[in-house]
Amino acid sequence: MRTHRITSRFAYGRVFVCATVLAAIWILNGAAQSGVDPAMLKRLFPAATAFSPKGGDPPHIRALVGDPKSGAQTPIGLAFWTTELEPLERGYDGPIKILVGIDMKGVLAGIVVAEHHEPYGNFSIDPPQFSAQFKGKDVRDRFRVGMDVDAVSRASITIGSATRAIRNSARRIARQYLAPPDTAN
Repeated sequence: MRTHRITSRFAYGRVFVCATVLAAIWILNGAAQSGVDPAMLKRLFPAATAFSPKGGDPPHIRALVGDPKSGAQTPIGLAFWTTELEPLERGYDGPIKILVGIDMKGVLAGIVVAEHHEPYGNFSIDPPQFSAQFKGKDVRDRFRVGMDVDAVSRASITIGSATRAIRNSARRIARQYLAPPDTAN
């Protein structure tokens, strides 16, 4: 009788451990598939009611707004990683991973600097002022460091690389997924 209880407890323990491991794998796999923290997406598109899974070529996530009456989901913007669209763009000490949001008219909804190893990042690309200057920028803008993008001395490689990555990836997404602006007046 005692042996049966020990065997049952051991079996339940193994089942619990296996279930925990499977749950962790499922959660990590889901996070890896989208590759984006939902809070970051919400920072870029606060009005969005849902986000699509990452997909497409180039890869992106659609920010969606739902119609309460019909239930239809309308895209209000696209989010993407600069490192997935411009993988060869490097800062002083490697790639700068930036999440960029663009609305359906080609205007940047904002950026989030997610990861970097820049020695001067703490006063160049980390401060909120760096990210804030891109909000409202049109993909057709020039993105000139020192002119329409603030420059920081001692961090020119970092600022230049981040700016090129944002500009080039946003333009690539716009060419692929957005309708050209209406030129008729």
